[in-house]
Formats: sequence, C-alpha cells, structure tokens
Amino acid sequence: MITLASDFGSPYPAAMKGVILSATDARLVDVSHDLPRQDVRAAAFWTRETLPYFPPAVHLVVVDPGVGTDRAAVVGRVGDHAFVGPDNGVLRPVARRIAAETDADPEWFEYEYDDPASTTFHGRDVFAPAAAAVHDVGADAVESLSAVVPLPDEEVCDLRFPTATVDGDAARGEVLVVDDFGNAITNVPGEFLGGRTGETVSANGTDAPVETAYAAVEPGERLVTVGSHGYVECGVNRGRGDEAFGLAPGDDVRFRFQS
Repeated sequence: MITLASDFGSPYPAAMKGVILSATDARLVDVSHDLPRQDVRAAAFWTRETLPYFPPAVHLVVVDPGVGTDRAAVVGRVGDHAFVGPDNGVLRPVARRIAAETDADPEWFEYEYDDPASTTFHGRDVFAPAAAAVHDVGADAVESLSAVVPLPDEEVCDLRFPTATVDGDAARGEVLVVDDFGNAITNVPGEFLGGRTGETVSANGTDAPVETAYAAVEPGERLVTVGSHGYVECGVNRGRGDEAFGLAPGDDVRFRFQS
C-alpha cells in the first residue's frame, strides 16, 4: 500500500498516481489532497492524526512550499512504515507518534535525485518515483536503494507543535488547525476540561458551555469540547466555531472557567 497526502487539489494527484502505477502494482489510498495550501504545520498535524491508523505502508506526503529549492527529499522509516516527502518537517510528527506507539526508533535517509523534469512539481518527478521504489524493496530494505543515503536524525528538519500551559482553572494555548467543519482545534490537552461538563468556560472572552457532544447544545450555539484528537476545540453545533469564537490557525487562545 502507498498512501498519498498533498495540498494539490485536482488534477495534479492523478499525475503522481500515474507515475507510481507505471512503476509498481501498489495499492494506492488517498488520505487527502485538500490539505491547507502550503501549510506544512497543518499537514503535519493531519497526517499525524490519520496515518497511524493505517497498517504498515509507504506514506507519501507532499506539502512543499520549498519546491525547486535546495531542500532535500527524505525517506523515513519507523518499523514497517516508510515515509517519503520533502525535508521541511512535515514527516516528523507522524514518525514520532508511530515510534512511540510501536517502540521503534525513526531512521532517516536522503533520497538523491537527478535534475527532475520540472522544478515546480516534485510530487510527480521526485517523490512519486521515490515512493514506488521504496514500496518495491520494502521498508526493511530502504538502505538497499542506490538513491538513498543515511541521514543523522539531527540533520533532518524538525517540526514540533507548541505546548500549552495549564494552571488550575486557566489554560493558554494556540489554535493548531481549523477543520472543514469550522472546529478550531487547539493544543490545550483535553484533560483541562475533565469532569467539568455543563460548566461555562470562556475562550478569549467568549463564553460557552463545556459539553461532550455537539448535539448537547441547540443548533447554532457555541460549545467547547474535547475532539477526537484529544485536544480542546471550540465549535458550534451545525455551524462554524472559528467564526463564532473569532479564531484562526496560529491564534493565541486563553481558556478560563468562571469562578
């Protein structure tokens, strides 16, 4: 299996698939091609939250605002999983999560390539061939590929999400992403809301009840809850939480329970 995730929309992913299917008989699974455009951190978040649910596979992730520059192409390996993408940090969070869940250490390789046909579409000309090559030899034999060179961990671009601070009835964090439903997902751990269902909490001065389900409030009403990712998120039942709370990715957010 090769999974594919990108910010390419349509029809660019079809070209990547064509290259892969011309080189290998891998089963192709689209994760998403509508990741926020050129937003490496958002892509890192969403792939961290989705790819660990797959069985071992080659995971191709291409959100690459540095395409055409001297940034490297990298291949990562964590146990039976392999990752292919640009060296801009996008692969690091998911590799760390799978490593933590499988007790396997991440290993990294640079994928060396000749001048590609295009300087603007490395998804087709660099990463798709790399994913096909890795799939054919298997994650356990990545180093057998002539195009790969081992990379020390410290030489691979890192990306880490900011850490929230929690102090009793208050927490300060940041909006990591906004999903397609308009839910503003923060980095505040869900434990902050633990056992306080029905109480009122303010988010940057906007009050809302703490609930465990969106339908616990009337349509169009705000709520604060713990999402499936384990973080506090601000939402609206059948509406957009980002608009109702005035939040966007990267915004600071302060939560405080009423005394």
